[in-house]
Formats: sequence, C-alpha cells, structure tokens
Amino acid sequence: MPFVKTSININAEPDKVFSFAKNMEQFPQYMRDVESVKVLERCENFTLTEWVTNVDGTPIIWIEEDHFSDEQKSISFRLTEGDLDKFEGTWTFLEQNGGTEVELGVDFDFGIPHLEELIGPTLVTKVKENSDMMLEGMKRFFEENTDAEAVK
Repeated sequence: MPFVKTSININAEPDKVFSFAKNMEQFPQYMRDVESVKVLERCENFTLTEWVTNVDGTPIIWIEEDHFSDEQKSISFRLTEGDLDKFEGTWTFLEQNGGTEVELGVDFDFGIPHLEELIGPTLVTKVKENSDMMLEGMKRFFEENTDAEAVK
C-alpha cells in the first residue's frame, strides 16, 4: 500500500500551528482541494469528521477519526468509512529554529487493485500534491493572515 510523507516549516509556534490543525472544519478556507470538513462529533482529544475533497474534478468523500495528543503535539487519523479502503496517518508539529516543522504521513489504499496497477504512480503523486497543498495552506495562513496571532 502506498505511503506518502511530506513536511513544511512554518514561522509560528508549535502550539499555535497544532491548535489550528485541530480545528479542521476551517481547512476549506485555506486549502483549495478541500471543499468541506464537517465535525460530526467532538470530544476533548477526538473528533469524527466528514471530508469532501475534489481532486482534479473527482470528489472523494470519507469519514475519519482524528485523535489529538497535546503532549506530543500530534494528530493521528483513520478512515472509518468512505470512498477509499484505507486512509490513515499522522501529523506532527515540532519546534524547529523558532518555528514549527509540520510533517504529514499518509498511508492509503484505494481498494481497486487493477486501478492501482494502472495508475498507482499517479495516485501517489495526487496524494502527495494534496498533502503538500494542505501544508502550504497552513503556512500561508500563518504568514499572511493577521488573525494567526489569535490562534491559541
């Protein structure tokens, strides 16, 4: 099964970037391929979210569990139902030179072996592009948005 890992450095404190990422319902404002993120359930260190993305004109919809570790400044997520067979991974937020290194790792399986044989490299490229887009959206938020200081 394919695995994609990507990272970016953001000029903001890890606590602020982690806090921003925990509020996933705001992602569509900053990330072009994310059409909506709806919180179905929220607890202190957990959300159940419904995602609607659009990748090159193809909607991909899923529900995932998101688990937050305040101590480790990490988010783990796992698909519970949707258009993919497997979609899970981890976000980490580490202090790096006065800012934050955000790393996103995604393990996925589209569940159609014949399709993956034909366009597997393209699928990996698309997941990588989508992951990069999400991280770049976070970076833009903190570097261009004056409201970034308000994130706690």
